[in-house]
Amino acid sequence: MQNDDTDQRLMTLLRENSRRPVAELARRLGLARTTVQARIERLETTGVITGYTLKSSAAARPPLQATVLMSIEPRSGPEVLARLRKLPGVEVVHTTSGRFDLLAQVVAQSTAELDDTIDRIAEARGVRSSESLIHLATKLDRTGQ
Repeated sequence: MQNDDTDQRLMTLLRENSRRPVAELARRLGLARTTVQARIERLETTGVITGYTLKSSAAARPPLQATVLMSIEPRSGPEVLARLRKLPGVEVVHTTSGRFDLLAQVVAQSTAELDDTIDRIAEARGVRSSESLIHLATKLDRTGQ
């Protein structure tokens, strides 16, 4: 089943605050509470909504974040990924197109910890080269993290 504009508006409201009461959601959408509850249940059942999560303030997140871009040797992806999984500061890894093969999002409590994680990524077997970008300030975040 395709999601309509009302489903999209409902999901936007839930992204902003997933603890918002169904009655408030219904009022904001101009629908009956039972209709909104049924839509939420359908979105959950069909896998459009897969869960609800905690949204931490900036104070609860590690103070340092970086993006590490990596070029890897051909056919070394599984080995490099296994190494990255063992590094606690590596939170997310994406494959990419273009000049780099992988993008890792890294967090740390100190510059020394960040430096160590970046060094361990760069020296991982199969990593041909890497480039690190230290995040300075967040100007837009629609992920809800």
